[in-house]
Amino acid sequence: MNEEQREKYEKAEQIIQHTFDNEQFLLSAITHPSAAEGRSVRYSYERLEFLGDSILGAIVASRAFDCFHELDEGGLTRIKVALVSGSSLASVAESLGFADVIIFGSSETGTGRRGLHSALENVYEAIVAALYLDGGIEAAEAFVERTLMDRMSLDLAKEPENPKSALQEKLQEDGITPTYRLVETQGPPHDRTFVAQVFAGEHGLAQGTGRTKKEAESQAAKSTLARLGEFFGLGLTEDEKAEKAASKEQARAEKAAAKAAEKAERARKKTEKRQHSGEEVQFKAEEIES
Repeated sequence: MNEEQREKYEKAEQIIQHTFDNEQFLLSAITHPSAAEGRSVRYSYERLEFLGDSILGAIVASRAFDCFHELDEGGLTRIKVALVSGSSLASVAESLGFADVIIFGSSETGTGRRGLHSALENVYEAIVAALYLDGGIEAAEAFVERTLMDRMSLDLAKEPENPKSALQEKLQEDGITPTYRLVETQGPPHDRTFVAQVFAGEHGLAQGTGRTKKEAESQAAKSTLARLGEFFGLGLTEDEKAEKAASKEQARAEKAAAKAAEKAERARKKTEKRQHSGEEVQFKAEEIES
């Protein structure tokens, strides 16, 4: 290890709170692929990330299963998906200080490390794998327990499995159809991070990031759902909020009244048609008799 690698390695060990017997496991886990160009893939976090993703999923699934005995498969799945999502892991990794220990290559120099969000997520998963390989499942579980599990809650089971559909349903109550735009693409081709934003007409709402456009849009929808009051109610006085609620209720009442009137009109026409048909039958009967 050179001086920079050694400094970042030691800082990573402090954050993780584990002394590695095999230093290569941790060194690879904090090494961005751009710093391992021309070398075997085992010298960056790519392979470890693959293993860590499965181990992390199993740890979180097991903990959720043990904690929430009344939840069905759907609720347990929503908790797991929320905890191991890209945005969740990137947020945890950033709060731990992993942004300062990732070893980037020269190709990332001067770019502002645009793929940092994706790298943070990948490094977290790779570290879980490194801990598993070096210290067994107990070491991996201890790290996940200390850094991630405090975010687990029953509320996560209530989060929509499809945030985009949930947001569309919510906004269409007010006649708004959300749209999504890709506003930025970060990182090199082998490590892309996409940034999408939700729009209500031309009014920009929340943004989301992900390793795919679909994930970025889903995260943007999720953030918008959490901030609906900010986008559509913040800054209104109590009188203005009451007026808005009254207007909304009036619109619903008018819509219901119009629907009822339309239904009554159809019934009236149907009755008239039946009466007219009965009169024609009677008229023809009278003609035959005469």
